[in-house]
Amino acid sequence: MPVEPAHVIDPMLIDSSVPETRPVGRAAGYHTWTDLLFLHWRVPIDLLRPLVPAGLQIETFDGDAWLGVVPFHIRGLRPWWFPAVPGLSEFHETNLRTYVRFEGRDPGVWFFSLDAACMPAVEIARWKWHLSYFYAAMDLVRRDERVLYRSHRRDRRSQQRVEVEIDAAIGGSLLESDHTSAAAGTLEHFLAERYVLYAADPNDRLYLGRVWHQPYQLRSAKLLHCRQTLSDAVDVAIPETPHHAMFCDGVSVEVFPITRIT
Repeated sequence: MPVEPAHVIDPMLIDSSVPETRPVGRAAGYHTWTDLLFLHWRVPIDLLRPLVPAGLQIETFDGDAWLGVVPFHIRGLRPWWFPAVPGLSEFHETNLRTYVRFEGRDPGVWFFSLDAACMPAVEIARWKWHLSYFYAAMDLVRRDERVLYRSHRRDRRSQQRVEVEIDAAIGGSLLESDHTSAAAGTLEHFLAERYVLYAADPNDRLYLGRVWHQPYQLRSAKLLHCRQTLSDAVDVAIPETPHHAMFCDGVSVEVFPITRIT
């Protein structure tokens, strides 16, 4: 399928800054993300264009779209008006994603799928946020600086087993001088610093949701093992070994209400 120029945005040509201040208003909920692993593959944009709504523009970096597999742990999940509930507020999750904008603004994430080890969370996110959540059995085992992620859906079609050894903060010119968050304009910043998500309902109406947290404190990750079939489930063929890997120990997150934009 040919790529229309209007559906491609390169952050090197357009300002790719992200919100540095908290959105106005009361958050709808709170939680913490921990042990986040960011695995990314360069992907020809032609492979992703049929899978992303026409109203969203796919962002590229150095001429390529990027497909991400991001496993992590959620804890303390709760609405603003109620405390966290044991058994419902803590679970593992993995998302398969790429990077998009709406009408050239609001750089954000488009999720092809999201796997979570909590059935109520899956049902609520499908209903309220219009996101493609699936229930999956998942494990996350961390021993010092080595982390193992495993998951599989009931049909066994979508699975992953990834093991990494995390290292010191990503160094050099990739980072701002006073902390370990990625500097604007770097690939690390493009892949990680995303505060907007997009979703679509069954009638193809688009929605936008916002989150806010302090910038990710990123660390390098040495890949020890990687086998995943999440991308196979959406018919996107990628190499076994990702082109980029990085890790964050965790951030506290505020979630704001999702709104319809079309």
